[in-house]
Amino acid sequence: MQPATSIRRLLPRLAMSLALLLALPAAWAELQTQTIEYQDGDTSLKGYLVYDDSIEGPRPGILVAHEWWGLNDYIRQRAEMIAELGYVAFALDMYGDDRVTEHAPDAQGWMQQITANLDTWHQRARAGLEILQGQEQVDATRLAALGWCFGGATVMQLAYAGADLAAVVSFHGSLPPAPDGVTIKPSVLAAHGAADDFVPPERVQAFQDSLTAAGADWQLVSYGGARHGFTNPLAGDYGMDNLAYDANADRRSWDLMQALLEEVFAD
Repeated sequence: MQPATSIRRLLPRLAMSLALLLALPAAWAELQTQTIEYQDGDTSLKGYLVYDDSIEGPRPGILVAHEWWGLNDYIRQRAEMIAELGYVAFALDMYGDDRVTEHAPDAQGWMQQITANLDTWHQRARAGLEILQGQEQVDATRLAALGWCFGGATVMQLAYAGADLAAVVSFHGSLPPAPDGVTIKPSVLAAHGAADDFVPPERVQAFQDSLTAAGADWQLVSYGGARHGFTNPLAGDYGMDNLAYDANADRRSWDLMQALLEEVFAD
């Protein structure tokens, strides 16, 4: 057998051995998940905690705010994706009573029960943030909040209410403008679908103007052709014309989110 032939035959085995060695750290790591019951006044809530137990010591905590459908499997998967990046993720529950739906009228009604009163909205979101802060795996001085749809508006309300966050990220949120006179502490990223009929151009402009007036560190990225719900692969299953998944906008907005978190949590 010629030496060159022997080397060629060994290459696949070497490649496989290398792949197995590279995979060992991933095999040792394991995401831990936990349902946490908590209260906001008389309302019983259930949030979803996720973290990687192979990471030692406290690390930044990320609050995850769900779409108007409720704390469903999609948002749990997003929390797990965030934990895979090395953060502790806590998906809060804005509705309570295990309320999750695929029907827009139900979702709209539940959302409006929360958003009709700003104090109620702020308190429900803060209740989830306090649970995240209290976890032993979390560095309570290094926190951020991410939200999708209704959750995007929710994390913006946390920012407007003065929550001590390093960053907030809104994915296809409703972009509520900041009230006059507020101070916005966190850096803001809003990922917006340019073809989202739920958010008229006038509101987008008002949102941007209000953040500028508040002296916020903000960026809004508008994805051409993207509609509401563009990060959710199941968006088109809800039977609403304005809901559609957009793989490019999903990937690009996720990358921008990661870059922002790396920036604000840089040692």
